[in-house]
Amino acid sequence: MTGAGWDSPGFSLPPTADATGPFPHRAFLETWWDLETTAADRLLLAAAGDGLIPAMVRNGVVELVGAPEVTDYHSPHGTDLAAAMRLVAAAVPAATPFRFDSLPIAAADAVVAALTPLGVDETPQRHEVAAVLDLPASFDDYLAGIGKKERHETRRKLRRFAETLGAPVLERRIGAEAVRLFTAMHRKASGDKGRFMTARMERFFAALHVKAGAVIDVLSGVDGVPVAAAFGFEDDTAYYLYNSAYDPEASHGSPGVVLIVMLIENAIVSGYATFDFLKGDEAYKYRLGADPRPLYVVSGTFGGGR
Repeated sequence: MTGAGWDSPGFSLPPTADATGPFPHRAFLETWWDLETTAADRLLLAAAGDGLIPAMVRNGVVELVGAPEVTDYHSPHGTDLAAAMRLVAAAVPAATPFRFDSLPIAAADAVVAALTPLGVDETPQRHEVAAVLDLPASFDDYLAGIGKKERHETRRKLRRFAETLGAPVLERRIGAEAVRLFTAMHRKASGDKGRFMTARMERFFAALHVKAGAVIDVLSGVDGVPVAAAFGFEDDTAYYLYNSAYDPEASHGSPGVVLIVMLIENAIVSGYATFDFLKGDEAYKYRLGADPRPLYVVSGTFGGGR
């Protein structure tokens, strides 16, 4: 560690980039660190002045804590990262490479500003995109905003679900059984999606549910049989859709789409400002009204050029 531990007061500073959900916060990062790292990984929590950089060294490269495939947003904390970045640079040998990924533009600009006093001149490069839906005041306003064609298609799928699977019911579930239901359904998916939910990944999701406040919403049809489920996060202003799954045997009723539409409706009723689909440029996100949010990577070498 460098100047701080997991109990650092630096985690009380707001993330440098706003609207980043649980991902920059201690509960998420510590959960990931405890379950997903090896003895070869080195933690570099650097807190100084008005800034905290939750960094690590993995395979000889300085990165932000949290693998990019499971950490949708990276962001340091605070408004002045220069002193914290000096601690990070001082903790590694000269010419050590760094790569800070998944940064919203505010975080990317702050990282660049902190690197400049070290003689490192880098430019953020766009490398990923999140999809974010700004929510209106009512669900009717939402449907009106997605356009006639998509509105018709959404209503058609809601009707088809009711006709084939029964009236849809969305309910929040908690506990180990809710995690098992979600992960079992996730494994039914074909291809890479189904293979993603290994036993190790199930432990990670279970820990996020217990330690980082992840919520599980289950969509059921006739006789209360679950046909889809979502794993997400909430804060004061947004719902973050971290992952979802549906039963392929119920695909004739479009449970995946119905699940997301009902989650959007719930978010509107809850008074949230945004529904964040998080990373990925899947077309359905934009059909349902989301706009792209670019994410950036800042990479280079401490104490030298690229």
